[in-house]
Amino acid sequence: MKIIGIKKIPVKFFENSKGDLLKFVSKKDPFFKSFGEVYFNEIKYKKKKGWIKHLKNQCIFSVAFGEINFKLIDGRIKSKTFDKEENITLNKNKHSVLIVPPGIWFSFTTNKKKSILVNLINGTNSLEETVKSKKIKNYYIK
Repeated sequence: MKIIGIKKIPVKFFENSKGDLLKFVSKKDPFFKSFGEVYFNEIKYKKKKGWIKHLKNQCIFSVAFGEINFKLIDGRIKSKTFDKEENITLNKNKHSVLIVPPGIWFSFTTNKKKSILVNLINGTNSLEETVKSKKIKNYYIK
């Protein structure tokens, strides 16, 4: 069963001999709420980052370089998909954005030498708004 609220949406990709153009987000996109902050997150070969859960912010993820594998777990107690898991891969070749609503735990890794993740959140990041953990269920991050 897929987690309610998680969406993987294909976006425009323009091949160019001088370098490709990858669309990320437009304020006209139906999933766009507002602009808070944008992060670029580098991840190295077989390293894992996470577990992270935003309490208020929606995340819009895209891969600018490489390929990233996400592990998502629904942490919303009142959700019909509470505690359900989902695995999603994003890469440049099948360019898309991943929408992750508040309350979803996520971690990510790459099997490439290096990958770069872009994350747009609709509010500002703070210690009160973000929860981090080294273990969710039986999944550990070292």
